[in-house]
Amino acid sequence: MIAELSAALSHITGDSGRSSFDPDDVRGPRACFVIARDAAGQAVGCGALRPLEHGIAEIKRMYARPGTRRVGAAILGHLEKSAAEFGYDAVRLETRLVNARALGFYERHLYRRIPNYGRYVGRPEAVCFEKRLARPA
Repeated sequence: MIAELSAALSHITGDSGRSSFDPDDVRGPRACFVIARDAAGQAVGCGALRPLEHGIAEIKRMYARPGTRRVGAAILGHLEKSAAEFGYDAVRLETRLVNARALGFYERHLYRRIPNYGRYVGRPEAVCFEKRLARPA
């Protein structure tokens, strides 16, 4: 799934996104990597959650195979729920301005644009988002 995502991003943005994600970031506490599978057990999407700063997690490597339905929303919902259970107050993410499909997806899921953070500061091709989380009861 990661290779498929990287190829798709390269096609859309000209950059695979590999340099902004280290798999070791999701092997520690308060982090996860998930794979969505269809009824036949085939991988159809993925996403990662990693600590960013106190109270804030970052969503990385979000991908749903083209032609699937509701896979991206299911992955995003799972990552948001996990982040809340891990005790995060918010999640952030970055996507590219040219990736209109991703921009619309995150806006539909109530993410709001924020000033670029971290490695994305000063990069006009990057768009950063944040969503505040409701803590589980």
